Amino acid sequence: MAAETDIETGVAPPYDAADSVDGDTDADTDAEADTDAEAEAVAGDGGAAHDGFEELDADDADDTYDTLTGWGRTAPTLARVVRPRTYEEAAAAVRACGARGSIARGLGRAYGDAAQNAGGCVLDMTALARIRAIDADAGLVVCDAGVSLHHLMEVLLPLGWFVPVTPGTRYVTVGGAVGADIHGKNHHVSGSFARHVVSLDLLTADGQVHTLAPGTPLFDATAGGMGLTGVILSVTLRLLPVETSLMYVVTERAADLDDLMARLTATDHRYRYSVAWIDLLARGAATGRAVLTRGDHAPYEALPRRARRAPLDFRPGRLPAAPAYVPEGLLGRTGVGVFNELWYRRAPRRPTGRLQRLSSFFHPLDGVPHWNRVYGRSGFVQYQFVVGHGHEETLRRVVRRIASRGCPSFLAVLKRFGEADPGWLSFPLPGWTLALDIPASLSGLGAFLDELDEEVVAAGGRVYLAKDSRLRPELLAAMYPRLGDFRELRATLDPRSVFVSDLSRRLGL
Repeated sequence: MAAETDIETGVAPPYDAADSVDGDTDADTDAEADTDAEAEAVAGDGGAAHDGFEELDADDADDTYDTLTGWGRTAPTLARVVRPRTYEEAAAAVRACGARGSIARGLGRAYGDAAQNAGGCVLDMTALARIRAIDADAGLVVCDAGVSLHHLMEVLLPLGWFVPVTPGTRYVTVGGAVGADIHGKNHHVSGSFARHVVSLDLLTADGQVHTLAPGTPLFDATAGGMGLTGVILSVTLRLLPVETSLMYVVTERAADLDDLMARLTATDHRYRYSVAWIDLLARGAATGRAVLTRGDHAPYEALPRRARRAPLDFRPGRLPAAPAYVPEGLLGRTGVGVFNELWYRRAPRRPTGRLQRLSSFFHPLDGVPHWNRVYGRSGFVQYQFVVGHGHEETLRRVVRRIASRGCPSFLAVLKRFGEADPGWLSFPLPGWTLALDIPASLSGLGAFLDELDEEVVAAGGRVYLAKDSRLRPELLAAMYPRLGDFRELRATLDPRSVFVSDLSRRLGL
């Protein structure tokens, strides 16, 4: 690539995939200060298979036993955690994983059990976190799978580039972003994360490393494949050019769900990013009332004079961490009801624009470390589903049922998805997606969510595997039509089930 530089040494190295390394105020007055040869033929991947690893003992990598959970802090399981520092150590750990197999894990932000492996091996990939090369002319970055989106932003924003897709937290790894094929507020414009991947290097169960290109079967099985096709070692990612580190954001209220959907349908095409917070405790005429927030990267000319001195400055702040112990019931109906009322009332009645920092617009909760603790020891369930266009009545019915049930969720968001992504297990399809957090201690929650699953399946929709912790396996094939292809490829590529997780066992992936 042109204009390559090594971030650590400042020298332009040859790239070889087998090398081993390691306050909220309006910004019109001031910017906001907030805080993953045989297998190639089997899979038809079209990439070169190469054995890039010498025989190393898995003990060369850091090795401990830990109890792991997802971000929802439910269903903890014990696993041997290996923290490889090189690609060779990652390969050695896979070879030595034992009968219970292995799964890669990043920063632990999957809400459910996707990055857990009870009694087996978990590869903590966060020590493999080197940005290998940047092409600042073409807008490409080559990085290890353990690099976080946060670190990419730190390095790339001063160069005038931004990650093409970011979820609600920047503390996810690039490998995890591909493995879950994450989406963001811009799916209606940009699709999911893997759509911007130029190539990736994947360590498969036979110890080979495959360089995969989009549109090939193994790439499409890996994008959204929840780490079950192998260990993503490195990714080449196409970036988004930006002039500033600020966002121009337009906020307005929607009186109810129909009003919200009408506004999104009519105007989403005008904005790169769009999301709505919904009050799921509101009932009657106010059912589905919402605060709609849309925006785009602010051009340099839109900045006030003071902000023009450092237009690409990236300084997310952090508040004190949530306490280790939070009483159960803190986020009950009463507390969440008060929060929802205040949040709705503070939003402007008519569209109002202002400048915001990136971190405030994309990742407000990242400013509170360990915010997942606020749900108490029982943790919480993140439930996200999508239904296609033409099934708006299903969405209305689900929202009414949640409101009638009184599920206390203060993190409920609605977005519109654009074109479906090519990953065989990628979540988005054109339509409407609703995500909400619910305390796991809520009485009857499991049965209630099972009923919602039935509504979603009947409408041709699906739930998001990266957030799931309780889906019934018999519903999976109806939700993901390429599931049979995924299972067939996995059985051929990994007949000994080297790559396995609590999620894959629970759902029969």
